[in-house]
Amino acid sequence: MLKGKNVLLAITGSIAAYKSAYIVREFIKKGANIKVVMSESSTDFITPITLSTLSKNPVIKDFVKDKNSGEWNNHVDLGIWADVMLVAPATAHTISKLSNGEADSFMLATYLSARCPVFVAPAMDLDMYKHASTKKNLLILKENGVSIIEPDSGELASGLEGKGRLKEPEDIVNHIYDYFLDKATLKKNKIIITAGPTHEMIDPVRYIGNNSSGKMGFALAEEAQKRGAEVVLITGPVGLETPYGVKRIDIISAEDMLKAIKKEYSQANVLVMSAAVADYQPITFSDKKLKKKNEEMSIELKKTPDILRTLAKLKKKQLVIGFALETNDEKNNAYQKMKNKNLDAIVLNSLNDKGAGFGYDTNKITLLTPNKELEFDLKSKMDVAADIMNFIEECI
Repeated sequence: MLKGKNVLLAITGSIAAYKSAYIVREFIKKGANIKVVMSESSTDFITPITLSTLSKNPVIKDFVKDKNSGEWNNHVDLGIWADVMLVAPATAHTISKLSNGEADSFMLATYLSARCPVFVAPAMDLDMYKHASTKKNLLILKENGVSIIEPDSGELASGLEGKGRLKEPEDIVNHIYDYFLDKATLKKNKIIITAGPTHEMIDPVRYIGNNSSGKMGFALAEEAQKRGAEVVLITGPVGLETPYGVKRIDIISAEDMLKAIKKEYSQANVLVMSAAVADYQPITFSDKKLKKKNEEMSIELKKTPDILRTLAKLKKKQLVIGFALETNDEKNNAYQKMKNKNLDAIVLNSLNDKGAGFGYDTNKITLLTPNKELEFDLKSKMDVAADIMNFIEECI
């Protein structure tokens, strides 16, 4: 849920500011991008260099970046960049300014420019937190759409025991994780996605295969995971990094892929078969490398298992989507494949379209169902994955 999210952390002048380093680390561990803005007083409790090192981004405190050149920090751009803004720790002083819409610091101006969800995690002494003014200010923030991460009870800096202690960093990050999970459009859905080629072995050295890079399937897996789905990625031999939060199963042959899918299939809602499975495999496998003897060589082949047709016959609740890569008579071939294999939809791409097909970071697809056609322009494979997942959401 946090992979690739842009998190803007605002730190104010509380003794609890030391915990902000752990907050940054937790977000980084969950794959988020993070930038930090600090109030002037927060630097008394933790240094900007600590936070810039952990966040891998410069820390911003002031409007002016360089007085000599007149270069300035753009709070509007920063507010637009953020997918979520977190003020932690938030002092009573800062909460008062936030609730009144004051903008006398870079941090406060950035808050007013933020177009994203905003979370405030108070940290203060017991009596300050209980004070009517603080309660009123927190209520105003809630009415303005700000989410309050309630503080814990415990030992406070004053030595008192009570509510006002900053929520633990892991709990704060999990709170925001859960927020995005609640908004996730594919949560509680299990999606199987296949990717890459299969290798049908001739001998220990050689195989029958194709040029599939696996990029489309991996993009689909990443997009589905971002939307809260439980994703199982079954992939042939490729050199790609596993998307965050995705269960990856590596296979070699078409038979391997069929077995792996069958183990996961009964609990799945969706199967997206984007792998380029080899159509034929050698009838016999030589356990020793075949030596070159004659000018010509023949290898007897048989069909590989028809994974889509096999699984489509078994489907009960599952939505089954295939892929068709064609070079001629594209739509007729794709429609015929969809009908023969009893698919709910098929994604067609053509090698005649520039920038589509194997190896590219872009793709151009037409999404076909028995009732309609959806044509898309050339896009990045991540954007194509988003289009396909939008279609899946509609079907679900």
